Amino acid sequence: MNEHGKLNYVEFPAKDIGAAKRFFSSVFSWSFVDYGPEYTAFSNAGLDGGFFQSELAVSTESGSALLVFYSNEIEVTLSKIENSGGTIIKPIFDFPGGRRFHFGDPNGNEYAVWSDASS
Repeated sequence: MNEHGKLNYVEFPAKDIGAAKRFFSSVFSWSFVDYGPEYTAFSNAGLDGGFFQSELAVSTESGSALLVFYSNEIEVTLSKIENSGGTIIKPIFDFPGGRRFHFGDPNGNEYAVWSDASS
């Protein structure tokens, strides 16, 4: 449901939209709808959004916001990311309240995964 003043949609750059679709459908079971060759929308992600054609990438090093996924099985999610062409930027580390790691998608965009489940 759309709510006034609430986050509703997010967009990410992608050099290779096909690679983004393959990666996120494989790791997180996202669904996609193409709107021409330079844009695809995703759903089944907790927050709908899209990928637009761009040579840029988002990272915390360049000051971008960090989107963080939740996982009940953080090691399984890490393996799925590596096996699907993602890269681990920061390995799993503890923080107050849980554990997390940062990863890059095949287009170089940075995300994180956290869990409050014990290993």
